[in-house]
Amino acid sequence: MKKLIVCLMIGLGWMSFAYAAGDAESGQGKIAVCSGCHGADGNSMIPSFPKLAGQGELYLTKQLIDIRDGARSLPQMTGILTGLTDQDLADIAAYYSVQKGTVGATDPEMLELGRQIYRAGNAAKGVAACSACHSPSGAGNAQAGFPALGGQHADYVISQLKAYRTETRVNGQAKLMQQVAALMSDKEIEAVASYIQGLSD
Repeated sequence: MKKLIVCLMIGLGWMSFAYAAGDAESGQGKIAVCSGCHGADGNSMIPSFPKLAGQGELYLTKQLIDIRDGARSLPQMTGILTGLTDQDLADIAAYYSVQKGTVGATDPEMLELGRQIYRAGNAAKGVAACSACHSPSGAGNAQAGFPALGGQHADYVISQLKAYRTETRVNGQAKLMQQVAALMSDKEIEAVASYIQGLSD
């Protein structure tokens, strides 16, 4: 329960993040450079690059601004967002937020453990259920700025959870994820990532 309360408090803090409302139609004309890695509709075919389709606009706008401004270090994105305004990034986020995400498959051997971690966490280790912030269906919580996870590439989820173990970002959401990832074994990370890859509403 304590973890759920922390999750909700952080979500409410995210709602105070000010950003310009994006325009999806304008955003479509600004994604040329994005589509090479993330796909024209936000469904990346490369497992190491995240799918952006269906991602919450608030979350995605915040991430794009953080990447552009250096608050989130992502070497493969270096220079790509330079020169884009907050409005440009909000438009791009708005475009991807209305696209339909694709769903992959869960490895049957990892299904039981992955589902357990995602839906109930691991109380013995203090690992909160992913569904508390990201919703049972993986749709996330757009208003709170918690990302959608359903259908995301397992390889990308694994890389992000492992990165959180050494992550240095200081925003509240990153701190929460650092605490969760630090308590998870590699096996648990791989299982929940596989479950997420096949999760849809």
